[in-house]
Amino acid sequence: MGDKIRAYNGMIVLDRVIHTIERHQMFRSGERVAVAVSGGADSVCLLHVLLDLSARLQLSLSVLHVNHNLRGDASRADAEFVQSLAARLDLPFTLDNLDLSAAPGNLEQSARNARLACFQAQLSGGLATRVATGHTRSDQAETVLFRFLRGSGSTGLAAIRPVTRGDIVRPLIDIERPEIVRFLRDRGISWREDATNATLDFARNRIRHQLLPSLASEWNAGLTETLAHTADISLVEEAYWEAEIGRLAGMHLSRRGDACFLSAAILRSLPLALGRRLVRLAIQVSGGGPAGDFREVAAVMELAGRTRGDGRTQLAGLEVRRSFDCLRFGVESLAEEYSLCPAIPGMTRIPGTGFAISLEMLENLETTSSPENVYNNWVGGIDWNRLSGPLKLRNWRPGDQYQPRGVPAARKIKTLFQQARIPVWERAQWPVLTDAESIVWARRFGTAAAVAAGPGSARILAVGEMEVR
Repeated sequence: MGDKIRAYNGMIVLDRVIHTIERHQMFRSGERVAVAVSGGADSVCLLHVLLDLSARLQLSLSVLHVNHNLRGDASRADAEFVQSLAARLDLPFTLDNLDLSAAPGNLEQSARNARLACFQAQLSGGLATRVATGHTRSDQAETVLFRFLRGSGSTGLAAIRPVTRGDIVRPLIDIERPEIVRFLRDRGISWREDATNATLDFARNRIRHQLLPSLASEWNAGLTETLAHTADISLVEEAYWEAEIGRLAGMHLSRRGDACFLSAAILRSLPLALGRRLVRLAIQVSGGGPAGDFREVAAVMELAGRTRGDGRTQLAGLEVRRSFDCLRFGVESLAEEYSLCPAIPGMTRIPGTGFAISLEMLENLETTSSPENVYNNWVGGIDWNRLSGPLKLRNWRPGDQYQPRGVPAARKIKTLFQQARIPVWERAQWPVLTDAESIVWARRFGTAAAVAAGPGSARILAVGEMEVR
């Protein structure tokens, strides 16, 4: 009778894993799966479950062990145990030995990043098309509670994804840890115990051994399942939001170089839930980390909501700056002054920008009526004979002023910026051409009235600008 019960329990686990695999479309037929095996109960169970299902799912399995070398002889014994297990099951084995002695910051996070790098090496090197890890429903519940206590929103509460974009899959994500132990014991399968899993020095272990059991005893006996359902609900909702935010980002979010741009007016017009998520995406794609936390997002929303169109807020590794209606998400760039001798004829790149100016000499055009040979918004015509010194291309500097053609009096370039609503982050590298100490041309604002070419000009220096990427 006991054998039948054990067999029945094993079949339940296998059936539920099959259901999880099919629900999340974890594998295609013929998949090469590297099973990450630490030697602990969860990963050893995963290996045997997938081995049982490999013929049915047409999977080709291999065993991957990442030795973090953090526990001396115990780490080496784990590696030997997993290598021996792979040999008994006649499966290919890969051992990745890590050296984390010089790892900066949080050691646990460094170990996780190094482990993920090993997984990606398997995938990018063609050794596997999927990496399977032994995360369980118990891990899921602990992660949800841990992130909730740290203040995560619904994105964080989605917790451990059954399938990641990096082709990592978690077939045991619907199986609880006691079921795994029972599965292994019923089959007489041994595993290794990591002594660090019992220490209360780590926050996750305190959640596992103290907080969760206490909450389950005093508040909700089915708390693990409840927390796992929370992750499931959040995951489905996040899939919807990702599609919706992707659609909105395509409409309202623009990128130039390493920076991201968003209209403050658009942000104010969106429902708060959409606005917050669009801000988080802007932070993420601009290099500010996976996502902004609540305070960072709130600071950006407050910046967008101001009556005045200026200001900035500093996030972790990122600056968000407003100028007029535009928000710029990016690393603050330090502008450098430049002063160049432009090529005549030729094209000269403007340092620190994606633009260049072109200079071309035109002869004997007194009878040409094309306005493009004189001046329009993008092309300036300078009467070469009115210049009194060598031309220099430099960036605008505070105090610069000149009288553009068609303007009744001299204007400070700063005033022209404000009138044209030029964002502050574009101004520092703004190019001007000077004749000795006088400005004879400025980007966007054109040729100075004093040297502007006219119908009687014998030699004209045509000035144009273009994007160069």
